[in-house]
Amino acid sequence: MKRWAAGILAITLLSCFLCGCSIEKVKAGNGVKPEYTVMKEEDFPEKVKELIEEHKETEFQLTYQDSGYLYLMKGYGKQQTGGYSIQIEDLSLWENAIHLQTVLIGPEEGQELTEEPSYPCLVVKMKYREEPVIFE
Repeated sequence: MKRWAAGILAITLLSCFLCGCSIEKVKAGNGVKPEYTVMKEEDFPEKVKELIEEHKETEFQLTYQDSGYLYLMKGYGKQQTGGYSIQIEDLSLWENAIHLQTVLIGPEEGQELTEEPSYPCLVVKMKYREEPVIFE
């Protein structure tokens, strides 16, 4: 009898844990283009600077919310030379998510390069939204 009661209790607890989880499909929808600003490094808020400094060695995708704004941060990690830039391929509001797609652009052929490593990153500032962000 005790084994039977313990089994029922285990099943009940397991179903409670599983009920808290859910999977939601992300749908592209119409891809509405929101207003946003690509920020200059000198205009980054202090917390954004700190987050970038912490993660700059490796590729990263971060968000930060402050004072009614959402900051989307994308970095491509350490590059052996300068001359790299990041281009936004798409920034749109999907049905239930914010979508940011970027591409790393390497130095142009024949461009004079610095010998020092660089850490290309992009910070986009937009009005705060609650939807999750999908980086590509």
